[in-house]
Amino acid sequence: MSSAPLGVILAGGLATRMGGGDKGRLQVGGQSLLSRVIDRLAPQVAGLALNANGNPDRFADLGLPVIADSIEGFAGPLAGVLAGLDWAAEQGADTIVTAAADTPFFPQDLVTRLTTASKGMAQPLVLATTPRTGDEALKSGGRSKVNRHPAFGLWPVALREDLRAALQGGLRKVVLWTDQHNGREALFEADPFDPFFNINTPEDLAKAEALLK
Repeated sequence: MSSAPLGVILAGGLATRMGGGDKGRLQVGGQSLLSRVIDRLAPQVAGLALNANGNPDRFADLGLPVIADSIEGFAGPLAGVLAGLDWAAEQGADTIVTAAADTPFFPQDLVTRLTTASKGMAQPLVLATTPRTGDEALKSGGRSKVNRHPAFGLWPVALREDLRAALQGGLRKVVLWTDQHNGREALFEADPFDPFFNINTPEDLAKAEALLK
């Protein structure tokens, strides 16, 4: 395997609960969510791109490559992962790490921990997880005592054609695909709060402001 993974920020969602538009442009503590995510991920990776659909010119101020989904119809995070893997293949990279554009507090050792969890895997495939806490821990979660965060993962370029075929066949659920390939999990602490907390509603935005204080 080559050196550090490339990073891909997933910003291809529709943001329906925030009234549409680019959720990553929302401000928290005087800085956009997207710029916070860039500041966190850039030092951890060998290069960075933004996965977003529509006119890429609206992100020109960020100075990042903007890569669109190749699968039609907003196929969810896996379509963004595939776009990232195709971009990484052009760069000659072996792996990417993805992060969501609406999750400003994800761990600053995300890439290190995902990479460590992948040791010994022929095709490194690892999702970030956190323990289920409070009421969530009481719910029936099947075998799982953790929350998997499908937008935060380490993904191998070697599996991109497999992923493309799965998406074209209608697969949309990230964990179904990662489980097929014996994907691993990297467990992160969720105390004092889940670092993968993402902003979906105006209430979440207020909570993020409070967390910054």
